[in-house]
Amino acid sequence: MATTETVYNATTTTEQIPKTRKWLNVPSENLEKIRFVIKVIEVLLSFVAFVMEEVVSNCSQCGPLYFFEFVSCTAFLFTLLLLILLATTLHQRVGINSWPTLDFGYTTAMAFLFLLASIVFAADNGQTSLEQGTVAFGFMATIAFFVDFGYFLKTRGIPCRKGSNQPTDTARPEIEKLNSNGTE
Repeated sequence: MATTETVYNATTTTEQIPKTRKWLNVPSENLEKIRFVIKVIEVLLSFVAFVMEEVVSNCSQCGPLYFFEFVSCTAFLFTLLLLILLATTLHQRVGINSWPTLDFGYTTAMAFLFLLASIVFAADNGQTSLEQGTVAFGFMATIAFFVDFGYFLKTRGIPCRKGSNQPTDTARPEIEKLNSNGTE
């Protein structure tokens, strides 16, 4: 025989379902799966370029090497930070409202800086196999940043432009006509 408690509990009380929090939030409004993979590749290539550059022990003119070091280290650290922020819910705790604009601007800047640093270092290095490998990874990282830039443009447009990522509202004048009913 069923007690009244079992009958009423099944219909009137809610069971506490434990919430499982996902630490990885991909895909999200700021980062699709494809761009997530591209950003991981950017981080890895930047890291390898940075480590290989650090292993270079001798330089005839160190300016290009130091510039490449700065760009590859910056690209690695900031891309990793951006990836962590966009792939988790941490971006909601930071006081930035325009993540697409930040992401687009950063990716564009890093693509051109990595290209410049790779060209400068390729033009003026000691021609050792280590330095040539470093330049190769610099160019691969550059390609990854430009692929990210291009994919962003293709899927979202330029976020800085007003209305570039907003769908056009062609039904608005029609709604206004319907609402006025000729009384105005």
